[in-house]
This record gives sequence, C-alpha cells and structure tokens, in this order.
Amino acid sequence: MKNTDRRRFPELVSELQALVEEIASLAKESGSERELFSEFARLLNKLAPVLSDIRDNKDVMDTVTIRKAIESLEKELKRAKTLIKTPDSKQPNIWIEDVIQDLGRSIGLVLFASIDLHFDMKERIGALHKEFMTVKFDASLSPSPSPSPSPSNGSAYVSATASEKEIEEERTEIEEERTEIEEERSNLTIDDAVLQLKYGNDDEFNFALLGFSESIRQGLITNEWINEEGIISILVNRLGSCKPINRLIILQILKQLALENAENKEKMADAASLSALVKSLTRDVEERREAVGLLLDLSDLPAVWRRLGRIQGCIVMLVTMLNGDDPIASDNAGKLLNALSSNTQNALHMAEAGYFKPLVHYLKEGSDMSKILMATAMSRMELTDQSRASLGEDGAVEPLVKMFNAGKLEAKLSSLNALQNLSNLSENIQRLITSGIVVSLLQLLFSVTSVLMTLREPASAILARIAQSESILVNQDVAQQMLSLLNLSSPVIQYHLIQALNSIAGHSSASKVRTKMKENGAIQLLLPFLTESNAKIRTGALNLLYTLSKYLPEEMTEQLGESHLIIIVNIISSSPLDSDKAAAVGIMSNIPISNKKVTEVLRKANLLPILVSIMTCTPSTLTSTWHWLAEGVAGILIRFTIPSDKRLQLLAAENEVIPLLVKLVSSGSLAAKCKAATSLAQLSQNSLSLRKLKKSSWFCVPPSTTAFCGVHDGYCFVKSTFCLVKAGAIPPLIQILEGKDREADEAALNALATLLQDEICENGSNYIAEKAGIQAIIKILESTTVKAQEKALWILERVFNVEAHRVKYGESAQVVLIDLAQNGDPRIKSSTAKLLAQLELLQAQSSYF
Repeated sequence: MKNTDRRRFPELVSELQALVEEIASLAKESGSERELFSEFARLLNKLAPVLSDIRDNKDVMDTVTIRKAIESLEKELKRAKTLIKTPDSKQPNIWIEDVIQDLGRSIGLVLFASIDLHFDMKERIGALHKEFMTVKFDASLSPSPSPSPSPSNGSAYVSATASEKEIEEERTEIEEERTEIEEERSNLTIDDAVLQLKYGNDDEFNFALLGFSESIRQGLITNEWINEEGIISILVNRLGSCKPINRLIILQILKQLALENAENKEKMADAASLSALVKSLTRDVEERREAVGLLLDLSDLPAVWRRLGRIQGCIVMLVTMLNGDDPIASDNAGKLLNALSSNTQNALHMAEAGYFKPLVHYLKEGSDMSKILMATAMSRMELTDQSRASLGEDGAVEPLVKMFNAGKLEAKLSSLNALQNLSNLSENIQRLITSGIVVSLLQLLFSVTSVLMTLREPASAILARIAQSESILVNQDVAQQMLSLLNLSSPVIQYHLIQALNSIAGHSSASKVRTKMKENGAIQLLLPFLTESNAKIRTGALNLLYTLSKYLPEEMTEQLGESHLIIIVNIISSSPLDSDKAAAVGIMSNIPISNKKVTEVLRKANLLPILVSIMTCTPSTLTSTWHWLAEGVAGILIRFTIPSDKRLQLLAAENEVIPLLVKLVSSGSLAAKCKAATSLAQLSQNSLSLRKLKKSSWFCVPPSTTAFCGVHDGYCFVKSTFCLVKAGAIPPLIQILEGKDREADEAALNALATLLQDEICENGSNYIAEKAGIQAIIKILESTTVKAQEKALWILERVFNVEAHRVKYGESAQVVLIDLAQNGDPRIKSSTAKLLAQLELLQAQSSYF
C-alpha cells in the first residue's frame, strides 16, 4: 500500500488533534446515553495533549513508519466520528468499548513506530495505550434497550446498516496497514541491518537503529552476533557523523549493551571509543546526559580511569556538567569525577578545571607523596579569588598547616607555598589565624637551622598577608618580634616584615601595639631604610613611617633630625613613584605645625616650589594615590599660611600657593578641600590689614580699576594681600556647602567668615549674597556638624544685620532656626534664639538666652 498523503507531518498531527477535539465535543452533545458518551469524551481528551507533544517534539522523525501509524489513528478516529453520528442503539457500551480499543491499537502502533521518542513521552503514550485497551463499560451505564425500529424510522435503519458496512471495510483496511507497518519493521534482514548501520543514509540508518533497538529489547539478537558483526565498533564510528537524534539512539543502545555484558564494556573502553563518547559531552542536553551516563557505567574498568583523564577536554566538560542545571547529568558527572579521582593526575586536572574536592581529599587522606604532589600543584596554579574561596571552603587550609607543622622539609616547603597562594583571600587569612600558624611562622623566622632557610621567605610573605587582618593582634608581641628580626633578615624577608608591620600599625585597635613599637625604637629603627637602595624596601619603610606619623606625630618629630627631613624632601622631589611622594608628603603633613624648626628646615629646602610643581601636573584621571598626595600637600600648606607669620604667607603667595589652594578646594578630595579651605581662611585673615587704600601714598603709579576690591574697600592683589575675592576662591567654597558631604563645611565657613570682619561686614555680606552663599549657609544648618552650625549662625547673625538680607532670606531661615531651637544641640540653642530675636520671631528676654 503506497502513501500518497503529501501533508507535512506537523500539519497531519494538528489535523488529527482537531479531529479528536471535534469527536469529544460531539460525544458530549449527544442527546442519548449522556453518561456513557461523557466517559468516552473524557478518554478522548487524554489523547489530544499526547498528539500535541508528538507534533512539537523535534526528535520525532517524519519516517514512513510513523506517518503510517498516525494515518491509521486518523482512520480509526474518522470511524469513531461516524459511529457517534449514527450510534448503534443496541448495547451502546459494547460498541463504544470496541471503538476505544481499536483506537488503543492504533495508539500502540504509534508507540511501536516511535522508538526514538524520549522515555517520559514513551511512558505517557504507553499508559494511554494500556488504558484504551483495557477499558470496560458497565452495562448498568446503558439504559433499557430501545424498541425495534418501526416503519416510520426505517430509513434511519437502512442508513445505520450502510454505515456499519463502511466501518467494517475501514477496519479491515486499518488492520492491513498495521500488518504492513509491522512487516516493514520485521522484513529488514540481519544483513540489511548491518549494511544500513554501516553505510545507510540518515533515514536508512535511523530505520535500522530503531529496528535494532527493538530487537535487542525483545531479546532477538545474541551477544555472539553482536561480536561477530562488530556492531559496537560500527555504532561508535557512526557516532561522530550522524544526526543528533541518531546519536541519541546510539548512546541508548550502547548503554543497553554495556549493562548486559562485561565484554561489551571492554569493547567501548579503548581510547578511540572513549574519545568519540567524550565528544558527546559537548553537545545538546539529552545527548550529554546519555553520554555521561554511559561513561559512568564504563568507569568500573580501571583502564577507563586512566584513558578518560588523558582525553583533552573530558574533565573540563565533566566539571561543567557538575555545575550545570541538569540534575541527572550533574549527579552522574559527580559520580564519574569521583571514580576518576582515584588517579592523582585526574585529581590535578579536576583542580585545574575548578573542582577541588578530590585534591583536598588527597591533602587530608593521601600518602605523603600525594600530599606533596597536591600542595606543589596548588602553589603553582593561577588561582582566582573564587578558586581560593572554594579551596578554603573545601577545607584545604587545615591539612596544609598540618603538613607545615609536622612534615619533612619537602612537605613544609610545598605546603607553605600553597598557603601563600591561598592567603591572597581575606577569608583564608582568617582560617590561617584560627589554625594557630602565626606562632609557627615566627619560630621559623627565628630559626638559624640552615636546612630551614629556604622556608623563611614564603613564611614572611604569609605573615604579611595575615597581618592585614585585625585578628592578628590576638598574638601579643607579634610586632615586637618582627621588629627584632628586621635587621637580621634578607631583603625579601625585610620587605615582607615591613609590610606586615605597616598593616599591624594601621589597625584601629592597635594603639597598645603602636605604643610598644614606639617604646622599642621602631621609628629610629626604620629611618635608615629611607636611604635603602632596594626600592621596594624603601617604599615599605616610607609607608610604615607615614602610618606611625598619623598616630604618633610628636614622637615622629622627636626622631626626625634635619638630615632625615632633607632626605624626605629629596624623595618628594626626585622619586619616580607617586606613591613614594605621597607617603613622604604625608609624613611631613603629620608633623605638628607648631614646630617652627621643622618649618624653617622645609623653607630652606625649597619645599614650597617643589610641592606646587608636583601639583601643577594633574593627571587626566584622578587616582587614589593622587588624592593621597593632594591631601598631604594641602596639609603641609597649612604650616606655610599661619596668620601669625605674614612673611611666611608672602613666601607661599609668591610661590603660587593660592591658585593651588583654589584648585584643591574646587577638585580635591573632601580631606584636601578641608585643609585647603583652612589655608585660605588663614591667608584671608590678613587681607584687610594688607589692602591698599584708595588714597594711599604707596602707589607710584595708580593701580588699575580692576584691582579695586569692593569687599575690602581698597586695592587687592592675590600675591600681596591674599584676597579670596581676587583669587576666585568664594564660588568653590560655596560649592562645598552646596555639596552632599559635610566634612569640609566648617573649614569653608571659616574662610567665608573672614569677609565679615567688622569694618567690611556689609560689603562681605553683599558679596556672599551675590554668589548665592546665604541660601547655602541656611540649608546646611539642618544637617552639618555642631561646630559648623555655630559658625553658620555667627555668619547669619552678621549677614542679617543688613536689612535687605534680613527681608530676603529671613523667611527661609526661620523654619530651620525654629527647628534648631526646639530640637537642636543644646550648645547652639542660645545663638539660635538670638538669631530668631534678630528676625523678630522671639522676644529678647526669652529663656533661650
């Protein structure tokens, strides 16, 4: 029987689905036997979603066999539709049973023709087939027999008889088709099957595979025939060149053969076969799942462990699957990796792929040589922070510490190097401290045994990392022990010890440690390193001295002689490293301003032009090092701008310090802005006394009108009167107040307040108002520090002496002032009340005064 249906397969199945829904609807609407037909419709409705899945499943190939099975089901459905329209009035439960069981046979044919379906879909079709084939309708569902047809309905009787005849003919035709499909599957001879498996095109190969698979399932093929024909080799060879659906069937067949016979496993365990199977690990989800399942079945052969590890990409793919979303494939990949890890080389490959549990297992329970092998490999790996975290979580730190404490020289060295690699992660540092290794490391550094000398460098590197954690302070006297080792060690160890000491000294809770460091002569011990030829050691010493200068400024000043100050100035002027310059400048900025001897040494060393020159070259991207440097420079400039020394201020102005200060107030960090604003305030305090009055006799040539300053009511110049107005400093100072951060408010307000001295108060108020400063001052009252609030209230009190400003800004100020009076800090309530009284919102005799 030839197939002449040209409909596309999805179209054919869709039409079948629509037919099922139509028949179910007809059954529900039947006027008679309502309960019986409702049950019939319920069963039919189970068929529709199965058909939908078959239509949408890309693994179902449009072969002659499957198409015939679907067409057979279509004919049975059409027969059912005819019977429902003209039902047999006698024993309807019996003929409906026949219809449903005929449909069940066709469903079974679909199942038989679709071996390539997924297992779960096969189960669904099989369950539906079983339900249809075993259906029984209780006769009690059927009402009493209807009366025999009378002459009045004779035409209907004739029509029903004719229909029954047609239906019987269709049934015969369907049975013939079933037989034909089964014959097509069984007529494929063994020789034909082998030829099609070897050389058939995709469709022929698929047909042969399906038949072969069914024959194996039914036990029709022997292992002897499989061996004689070389079936396993044939299937493995076709694995790399056939379509995805055929690869999936091959893997399922190979898995079945492997489970049935140990000899079959051996045939799949050669390097070529395993390589072909490993390639399937890189393909789609279903194929990967089947491939890893098959490889797991083969993994009980020791040869497989060795060979799989050597196949490029195998272990990487297994680790990827282990971490993937497919739970079945992940579980099988984990089991296979566990089996492969019995080989130490495989365990190392797994670690390189990011799976560390086997490596950690060897560290804990392996032989001494295995432990050394794993530790050495770990020390050489390019680990990411995520990998370090995984190793720490898997428990790698504890066995490595145990190796270091109890092992021989080779074990100590390999474990220390591995720990050094792990210690780059803060979480592992905490694990190291908990393990108690700090004492052992210090003991090693004090050791003079020659065989242990090679261990001292990695030990000092680990200590430097551990010192980054504040938890190291639980080891009392650790800093003193490191200091005592400083001059007894090689340059590499010295560098690590200085790094460690810098970290320890910088911890917020290390005040006692810093005091002990000072008492033990740490500063005096470190100063010679400023001239160290080794750049890394010199940089480390500079950083440590900077850290100590922040916490011990007086002690630092006592130890710094003129020669040391000159050395630090030379570092600032000539070091190629910005970080060295920043640390050196930072040390200088931390020396108390009150020490005039230091100021004089720095003046003679021409530090000011050096600093201005450095800060003139601003990088396009402002780095954290540049900000650190700028903050230090701004701190030093406070020393050169103190109001009590106009000569020093003049020196600063002549060296272009004021434009630099304005730049720092505009674009520096908050700390730099605060310090720069402080210097500007100091300079501005003397501007009024240094101005040149209109009628001054000092002018040989009258100054230009642009030199006149409306605030100071005289002629002002940046370099001689330090005028903030002429320097353009007021707008950036106001911008500080308008910003989101409040740390620099007080310094900015102090600078603005210098424009409100008694003699120029109204002029200064007008200028600040002109630059939109009054509204900014009112706004920060809500959120700034108490000291800044006090200064802001002082400024507003003077500003509001001018009636125009009181009228313009008084209303916006009163809301903030009332809230401050009620809820503000007790220290500012009195001045707040005075300002409210000034705005005539509070009587002068109020209790707030």
